[in-house]
Amino acid sequence: MNIFNKVALRGLVKNRTRTIVTIIGIVLSAGLITAAVTFGFSLMDYAAAGASLKYGSWHVEFMDVDSSFVQERSGDPEVKSEMVTENIGYARLQDGMNPDKPYLYITSFGEDAFKALPQTLISGRMPENSGEILIPTHLQSNGGVELAVGDTISLMVGNRMNGDQKLSQHDPYTADETFQAVEEQTYEIVGICSRPAFEEQTAPGYTVITKTDANARADSLNLFVTLEKPAKARTYAADYAGNYGYTFNSNVLRFLGIMTDSSDGIFMAFLYAIAGIVIAIIMVGSVFLIYNSFSISLGERTQQIGILASVGATGRQIRNSVLFEGLMLGIIAIPLGILAGVGGIWLVVTVVAPKFSDIMYSGVPLTLHISGIGLIGAAIISLITILISAYIPAKKAARIPVMDCIRQTSEVKLESKSVKTSKFAHQVYGLEGILALKNFKRNKKRYRSIVLSLVLSVVLFISTSTFVDNLNQAMSGFSTFTTYDIGFGTQDMDEGEMLNLYEKLKGVSGITGSSYQSLLNYTCVAPVSEFADDNGKVIGTKSEGGTVEFPIQIQLLDDKTYLDLVKKAGLNPAEYTGENAKLLTLAKMQKTDKGKDGEKLAGDFYDLFKNPSEQVSIIPEVNGEPLREQSRKVELTCAEIIAPDIPPTKDKNNYLSQNDYFFNVMVPWSLKDQFISEDLPTDVLVKGLTFSSEDPSKSTAQMREIIRGANLSSAYMFFNSAEAFKENKNYVFIANIFAYTFIVMISLIAVANVFNTISTNIKLRRRELAMLRSVGMSDKDFNKMMRFECAFYGMRALLVGLPLSLLTSYLIYAGMQGKEDGMVFRMPWGSMGISVLGVLAIIFVTMMYAVSKIKKENIIDALRDDMT
Repeated sequence: MNIFNKVALRGLVKNRTRTIVTIIGIVLSAGLITAAVTFGFSLMDYAAAGASLKYGSWHVEFMDVDSSFVQERSGDPEVKSEMVTENIGYARLQDGMNPDKPYLYITSFGEDAFKALPQTLISGRMPENSGEILIPTHLQSNGGVELAVGDTISLMVGNRMNGDQKLSQHDPYTADETFQAVEEQTYEIVGICSRPAFEEQTAPGYTVITKTDANARADSLNLFVTLEKPAKARTYAADYAGNYGYTFNSNVLRFLGIMTDSSDGIFMAFLYAIAGIVIAIIMVGSVFLIYNSFSISLGERTQQIGILASVGATGRQIRNSVLFEGLMLGIIAIPLGILAGVGGIWLVVTVVAPKFSDIMYSGVPLTLHISGIGLIGAAIISLITILISAYIPAKKAARIPVMDCIRQTSEVKLESKSVKTSKFAHQVYGLEGILALKNFKRNKKRYRSIVLSLVLSVVLFISTSTFVDNLNQAMSGFSTFTTYDIGFGTQDMDEGEMLNLYEKLKGVSGITGSSYQSLLNYTCVAPVSEFADDNGKVIGTKSEGGTVEFPIQIQLLDDKTYLDLVKKAGLNPAEYTGENAKLLTLAKMQKTDKGKDGEKLAGDFYDLFKNPSEQVSIIPEVNGEPLREQSRKVELTCAEIIAPDIPPTKDKNNYLSQNDYFFNVMVPWSLKDQFISEDLPTDVLVKGLTFSSEDPSKSTAQMREIIRGANLSSAYMFFNSAEAFKENKNYVFIANIFAYTFIVMISLIAVANVFNTISTNIKLRRRELAMLRSVGMSDKDFNKMMRFECAFYGMRALLVGLPLSLLTSYLIYAGMQGKEDGMVFRMPWGSMGISVLGVLAIIFVTMMYAVSKIKKENIIDALRDDMT
C-alpha cells in the first residue's frame, strides 16, 4: 500500500462521523438499487409462471410433423418435456368475412394436451369424444360466422397444398394455394372458448378442438416442447426444425427475457427504460450524498494535498488516492447494502404477495427471486455511483495550483461586496442573523448542496402523495361503478332458461339480494316545449309538430326491485302497477365543458324536463329502426332515484356512453308483454341477473360451477364487480407500498446528505465559531445565530421545493385526469405541512448536534487547530 492510500485510510479513520454517514448513504443507495433489481426479477418470474399457467409452459411448437420426428426430439438432452396434438386437417369456412382466414383448422387433444394447453371456456363444456368440437370466440368476432353451442356442422376436411407441398398453420394464406378435400366429418359444437394461445396471428385457419380418438393413428402431429434452458429456444428450433414450421410461446418467453418477435423487443425496451429511470433517480440522489462527502473531505485536506503536490505527487496519484478512498468505502458498504436491499424487498414482497394473487394470477404466488446476475449488476452500479462521486471532486482537487492549496485560497474567493448586507437586514435580523446570512453568501456551494437535497426530498414526497391521492380518487369512483356484486349478462338466451338459472343462482350461500332485468332499445317523441332550457334542441332530432325524437332505453325490472324503487321515490305503488300504470323514469341532463383538446369533461346534472310528470310517445326499435306503427303514449314520472346498473355487456355503444343525458324508463316485469313479445320483437341490448353477496368471491366460485353444469348454449358474460373493486384497491395498495418505500429511501439518502454536509460544515468553521465565542458572544446569542442559519436553510429549500412540488403535482393530476372522469385537483396541504415540519426538524437537529460537539471543545485548542 503506497503512502497516498495510507493517508486516505487515516483520513477515513480520523473523521469517523463523516465516514459512518457516508457508509450509511452508500448502504441506502446499494440497498435501493438491489431492491429495485431483485423485485424486477421477482416480478418477471411471477409473470412467467402466471403466463405458463394461462398459456401453457411449452417453449417451441413444431407443426405438422410425423411420429419419427416426435420420437427423435423426445430423446434430445435439451428437452425437459414434450406433448403432442393431432392435425385432423382444414375445412373451408362458409360465409367468412376475413379473407386472410378462409379455413377452419381442426386439431385433436388428448388428456395431457388439455392439461398442458389450457383453454378458457366461455360457454358450454369441453369435448368428450372425436365427434364433438370446441370453437373459438374470434370465429364470430373476426370471421363473422355465428355458430352456437348445440349446432351440428358437416365439414369437408382436407389439406392445403402449394403444388406438392402440404401447408401448415405456420404458412399464411395465399391466393396460389389449393384445397384438397379428403373426407367429410360431422361435429357437434359443445363449447366456446377464447382464442388458443398457440394460434399465430397469421394462421390461415380458426382453430377448433376435438377429443383424440384412442383408436385412431394420425400421421400429422404438432409437437410442443419444453426446454431445460429456455434461452436456447431460437437456436434449438432453427437446428432441428428442418423443413417443418415452428412457432414460439412468446407469452411465456418474453417474461424470461427472450425475444422471439419485434413486439418482444418493444416490451423489453419498455422494461429497460423503466428500470433505467428508477436506477438513474437513485444514482442521482446517491451521487449528491457521496460527492459531497468526498468534496468536504478534500476541502479539509486541501493544505495536505498541496504539501504532497509540492514534494512531487502527480495529479494522477492524488486522483487515485481519492478513488481508493471510495473503493474502501464501497468494499464495506456495498455488501451491507445488498443484504439490506434483499431483506427490505423480502419484507415488501411478503406484505404485497397476497394482494398480487387477487389482481393477477390467483394460482401463482409472488415469491422473492434472488438473481445472482441481478446482485452482481446492483453491486457494479453501486460501485460506479461511488467512483463517479469520488472522481468529480478528485479531478477538481488535482487541478488546483500547489500554492493555492497550501494557502487554502481556492475554496473562498470573494470580494467584500459579495457578502454585503443591507441596513434593512441589520434591523430585521440583528447581528446574529447578519452573521448567519454572511455565512450563506461565502459558502454558496455547500449551501446549494444542502438546499438541493432538501428540495429533492420535498418534491418527491409531495409528488408521491399527490399520485397516491389521485389513485385513491380513481378507486373511490370505481366503488360506485355498479350497484351489484355479481352480474350475469346475455343477449339471446331464452327467457325461460335465464329465469331457471336465476332460481338456481339466487340460492347460493352468501347471497343477500338478487334481481333480473332486460334492457330494450326504444325511441321517445316529446314536445320541445316540455324540455327545460334548450335541452330538446341538444338531445334529439326535431320532427313535425314541434316535437323532438331521441333514443332511450326501457329497463324491465323484476317486480320486487321495481316496487322498492317506487317506495324509495315516495310514490304510491298502486299508481305504478297494472295495465295503465305510470312509469318511473330517471331523466337528467349533464352539464359538460370542453377540455383543451375538445374532449367532454364531466359536470353536474339537472332536470331534463320542466315538470316531473310528462306525457310522451315511445316507439320500439327493431333492427335499429323505430317501428312507428307501434307508437303509444305513456305517462312518465321523473324521480330522484338511482337506477339499477345494467348486467355486464360487451356492447359499449349504448346511449349512456354517447350522449349528455340519462333517460331510463323503468317498467315492472309483469308489464313486459306490453314492451316486448313474439308480436313485438324489440331490440334487446342486454338481459341478465344481478346479485349482492356477503362473500362475492365464494359466491362467484359456486355460481361458476352451476353455470358450467347448465351447459348453456348462448354466449354470456359473468362478472364479479366486487372482485374488480377489490382488485382496484389492491393496485392502489401495491402502488402505495412501493411509492412510499421509494420516497422513504430517497429521503433517507437526502437526510444523510444534509446531515453530512451541515455537520462537517460546522466542524470546518470551528475556528470561526471559537473566535466569536472568544470575543464575548454568549451561548444565547450563539444559539440564536445557529437558529437563524437553520431558518435560512429551511426557507430557501421550501421557497424552491414547494412551488416545484405543486407544479409536478399538477402535472401528475393532469396526466391522470385524462384517464379518469370526475377527478379533481386537491391541494396537498397535509404533505406540504409534513414537508415543512420535516425540513425544519432535520436542519435543526443536525445543526444542534454539530454545535453541541463544538461547544464541548476548548476555545484555545480550536483557535490553534489548523484543521490539517
